[in-house]
Amino acid sequence: MNAASALPSLTGAARALMTRDLRLLWRRRGDALQPALFALLVVVLFALALGGEKARLASVAPAVLWVAVLLAGLLALDTLFRGDAEDGSLEQWMLAPVPLAWLVAVRTFMHWATTALPLLVATPALGELLHLPRDQLPVLLASLALGTPLLSLLGAVVAALTVGMRRSGILVALLALPLYVPVLVFGAGSVAAAAQGLDPGGALLLLGAGLVLAVVLAPLAAAAAIRIALT
Repeated sequence: MNAASALPSLTGAARALMTRDLRLLWRRRGDALQPALFALLVVVLFALALGGEKARLASVAPAVLWVAVLLAGLLALDTLFRGDAEDGSLEQWMLAPVPLAWLVAVRTFMHWATTALPLLVATPALGELLHLPRDQLPVLLASLALGTPLLSLLGAVVAALTVGMRRSGILVALLALPLYVPVLVFGAGSVAAAAQGLDPGGALLLLGAGLVLAVVLAPLAAAAAIRIALT
């Protein structure tokens, strides 16, 4: 067996990291449920604040759901790399025989899968709470499917930039929100366009283009930020 064959492959490294993250997630089941519960709380509070009027709730339902998903992802953003930085795992990532950007991409995918994906699955039920018109649901789901991975990738860059700071919760939010606003505008705007009888394809295409660029560039930028923070 030569040395090259003994090195872990990209898929093997990804599988090991995903298995580790799932085990840690299972041990901290209470913490894992916080983003979903927070999003539910935001939706319920909006419904109560608007008085339960069906027409008013239906008009703001897409924007409320988008804000709830965005804030839920932001709530878990500070912990994206912080636990690994505290226990020394990030240093091991840098010494691993696989690219650091690949491990960052896998961790970002797990962040999306454990925070945004459950909310994406629960969107039809949350939409019913806000009396979302059912003809707007497919466009909303499409915008969330394109926008939430983009939010996670942008958030990974911000989390990597602040990973060397002890208390960076507010700073993470201040840095991430300006990057999140265009995604929010195009995501909620696509549903608003569909509600007005317009073509939502333009906004969805922009989200898709942003997602493609983020998939390529965000892991590289986050990996560079981690190297700078740890050196």
